[in-house]
Amino acid sequence: MKLAWESQGDGSPVLLVHGLGYTRQGWGPLPGLLARRYRVVSYDNRGIGESEVPPGPYTVDELAADAVQVLDEAGLERAHVLGASLGGMVAQLLAAEQPDRVDRLILAGTTPGGPCAYPLPRQTLALMAQAASLPPDVALRRFVENALAPGSAFVDEVYAYRQQHPPDPAGWAAQAAAGAAWDADGRLARITAPTLVVAGTADAVVDPRNATLLAEAIPNAQLELVDGAGHLPFWERAGQFASLVERFLG
Repeated sequence: MKLAWESQGDGSPVLLVHGLGYTRQGWGPLPGLLARRYRVVSYDNRGIGESEVPPGPYTVDELAADAVQVLDEAGLERAHVLGASLGGMVAQLLAAEQPDRVDRLILAGTTPGGPCAYPLPRQTLALMAQAASLPPDVALRRFVENALAPGSAFVDEVYAYRQQHPPDPAGWAAQAAAGAAWDADGRLARITAPTLVVAGTADAVVDPRNATLLAEAIPNAQLELVDGAGHLPFWERAGQFASLVERFLG
């Protein structure tokens, strides 16, 4: 599998695992902020960016194997792992199944999946149903607005990024299938890495109540809610998010 990745900074390694339809450039200011103290490794998941786009559907198991491949190619035995949204599902599985590769775990805007998780919020479901009838540029902007807090000042910035890095339609659908099928199914109790769970209280993509489910299911996990932030707190509250991560990693 060809996986495009990059590294910046020095110090303890932090692997960034992004969500559905986002390339490694989709973290906003966060990598640069963390690179002041850490070696930050980011990559394009299979199906997007400069990574290979194999036929789908994909599974979270396959995406987790890709994360291990990136660690291997970067020469890292262990790393702190920060996963957002779909990437948070990958990070959960990686920490549960390969604990020797994960030092500390940070889960942002994600869900344990399965029948006990809170489903997609209504406004996201409504937007998904409406999107096919909208001009593509209008639909894209609506999805960006939906991913951010209401009235966010970062809509134009994130929209510009999404225009510059459009997802491959087949790759996007294959990634979406992985997220839709995800179910932690008891594996969270096996996570031994110290864990920080972060969610924006205004997240309209993944119900923020799922953060509480994760924090309750993972032994000794910490929960941080970013008041008023949407699904991309690492972008719209980059300084605050980076400070949370730095305090947790020590």
